[in-house]
Amino acid sequence: MAKWVRLCGLSEAPSPGNVAEAEVEGASLCVANVNGELSVINNVCPHRGGPLGQGWLEGDLVVCPWHSWMFHAKTGIAEYPSNERVDAFPLRVEGKDVLVEIA
Repeated sequence: MAKWVRLCGLSEAPSPGNVAEAEVEGASLCVANVNGELSVINNVCPHRGGPLGQGWLEGDLVVCPWHSWMFHAKTGIAEYPSNERVDAFPLRVEGKDVLVEIA
C-alpha cells in the first residue's frame, strides 16, 4: 500500500533549474525544480546506474551525469534513448513540507 512520507522541507528543496538527491524509506530519489515546480523521479539511471540527482536540468529534462541520458522530470520518460524510463513519484506540498508517495 502506498503512503505519503516527508521528502524534505520546502526550504531544503533544490532551487529552480537544479536537481538534488534524496533518500526516503530506502528509495533513492532525484528531486528536480523546473521553473519553481518540484517533481520526483527514481535517482538511478537504467543505463549504468548513474545518479540522476547529481546531473543537471536542460529545460524539463534531467540529464544523467555519466552518459547524458535524459528523462522528463515529471514523467520519467526518456528523451534519449527512446523506450527507456525511470519511475516518477507523486509529490505534494503541505505547509513547509514536501511529501512524496512511496509504494
